[in-house]
Amino acid sequence: RTSAILSKMVYKRFVEIGRVAFVSFGEDQGKLCAVVDIVDQNRALIDGPNIRRQAIGFKFLHLTGFVIQIGHGAGTTAVKKAWEKEGIEEKWQQSRWYKKLQMKATRRQLSDFDRFKLMKVKQRRSWLIKMEMGRLKKAQKK
Repeated sequence: RTSAILSKMVYKRFVEIGRVAFVSFGEDQGKLCAVVDIVDQNRALIDGPNIRRQAIGFKFLHLTGFVIQIGHGAGTTAVKKAWEKEGIEEKWQQSRWYKKLQMKATRRQLSDFDRFKLMKVKQRRSWLIKMEMGRLKKAQKK
């Protein structure tokens, strides 16, 4: 019965102890952390290898699909051990989310001339696709 309910649920990522999250705002923006404890309805206690232990609002956290096995209120050393055991950094760097963030950062660093070259490459790619589609349609009519 419960598995049928869970399969119909829209959300798959819940705020839970051990859930790895991405900090989207504040001084630790762009860093990963793990939820160690839930303070109240709006805040969680977070900790991680690159972030200090602190309470932060849920609005500033984006939950990832990763979960580490830690106990309720686990200390910093326990969090770091579980983090390394699960290989969270490696998993994160293999994720599409991380790659997308890296691509955005790279694009942000482009100069005006680099943006112009990128535009020209996109135009060329679009033209090649259009020409190939035309050839395929012509071949299909015969």
